[in-house]
Amino acid sequence: MAFDKVSDLAKRRGFIWGPSPNIYNGGVSGFYDWGINGKLLKNKVESVIRKGFSSYSFFEVESPTIMPKIVWEASGHYSNFFDFTVECKKCKSTYRADNLIKESLPNEKVILEMSSLEKQIKKIKCPNCKSPLENIKKYSLMMSTTIGSDKESFLRPETATTTYLLYPEYHRFFRTKLPFGVFQIGKAYRNEVSPRQHVFRTREFTQAEAQLFILKKDKSNISLSDLKTKLPLLSYDKKDPIDIEMEKALKNKMLKSKAYASILEIAYEIIANIGLDKKRIRIKQHHPDELAHYALDAWDIEYKTERFGWMEVCGIHDRQDYDLKRHSEYSKTKFPGEIPHILEIACGVERLTYCLLENSFREEKDRVWLQFPRGMGPIDVAVLPLIQKDGLPEKAKQVFKMLEKNFVCLYDESGSIGRRYARNDEIGTTITCTIDHMSLKDNSITLRDVYTTRQIRVKISDLKKVIDCIMDGEDFLKLGKEVHTRVK
Repeated sequence: MAFDKVSDLAKRRGFIWGPSPNIYNGGVSGFYDWGINGKLLKNKVESVIRKGFSSYSFFEVESPTIMPKIVWEASGHYSNFFDFTVECKKCKSTYRADNLIKESLPNEKVILEMSSLEKQIKKIKCPNCKSPLENIKKYSLMMSTTIGSDKESFLRPETATTTYLLYPEYHRFFRTKLPFGVFQIGKAYRNEVSPRQHVFRTREFTQAEAQLFILKKDKSNISLSDLKTKLPLLSYDKKDPIDIEMEKALKNKMLKSKAYASILEIAYEIIANIGLDKKRIRIKQHHPDELAHYALDAWDIEYKTERFGWMEVCGIHDRQDYDLKRHSEYSKTKFPGEIPHILEIACGVERLTYCLLENSFREEKDRVWLQFPRGMGPIDVAVLPLIQKDGLPEKAKQVFKMLEKNFVCLYDESGSIGRRYARNDEIGTTITCTIDHMSLKDNSITLRDVYTTRQIRVKISDLKKVIDCIMDGEDFLKLGKEVHTRVK
């Protein structure tokens, strides 16, 4: 199965390790380490998201990840952020009730209400030991802690709430002019009952959330984008998505406002710029009965994975004025001016990074490699001396020192050149630079393309310019003289 091969490669080549801490009894479910190559890849994904938000004039902030209880009472998380769990009478295994019902009774609709869930659970036996299941309980997803000696507090389950608390400061910073946008990229925490699905369902994760503060009256008139993009929209009352321009979706009443359509378009553009296969992307609307307590409308960008099927990677929500009114009320702070509505883009960074990893996996009979979009591989350039003598390592280190100022570089002189190519193919290194005896004579170098394994010869003095062109997607073979005898 492709998932197993991707997971094996991710572990062997330092992308994803875990559960963490692995040296202590195999780790704790829901926690993963991103290894050296994984963190480099995740950084690239975050950079695309950051650049995408910034290009539409969203400005970045950073807030604490722990807040006192009253903040979460105001946000609604303290009373509304829970799952229903059920426990086996015999083996004491704990399950999330709605997931268990979906798996065991696939033809029945799941309604998140105690009495309805209890009726369905009575039809199901424990998957582990086939014994009866106990009564359903509410299970808070908030992770609790204490500030000082006695102040009850919680780790944030989303970055959004901590973003909203700064509204009076934003209002002054932007000189009272609306709309304006801010975003955060940072950690959030959810005490999942029994996290599965690898890095798609974890207890600690990175969110990238952008918030557009806009007056209610302006939502139908203001757009941040041109609304010309065709997006694969799957409304809650349809079975299949349709490719439709945002302007037409507004005319057809699929979307409620220009401003909302524009942030949907922005979110899709960012996902596409990460390099995911557009044929495996759809944008699915939440059913009105399943909307969060704050939402007027919500659509999820989903990606079809090999192992888990369709998975949410980004949510786009119209949160109305719920959050700001609640925080104003609970903090007893009168917010300045008219209270705006909030339109939100919420991306899961680990989810997007895994999707990119899976999306890039390639396999042939004698070769396994990661074909990331140009510039998205964890390593931009690997510098390789052909052999470890004759002055080649010294020359290679000079080239490495020159390139590392502008690119993420790796120096590797261990093993045969074929093995080093294979290692770099497996981690998706965009370009390998080989220094050979000819390099000492004419200051030229061999560049090898991970996509095709083809090689060209270029001058070291032109190296930065050529690599920049490759990263920008220019034709590899047009950038130098092709070398026809090459090592795979």
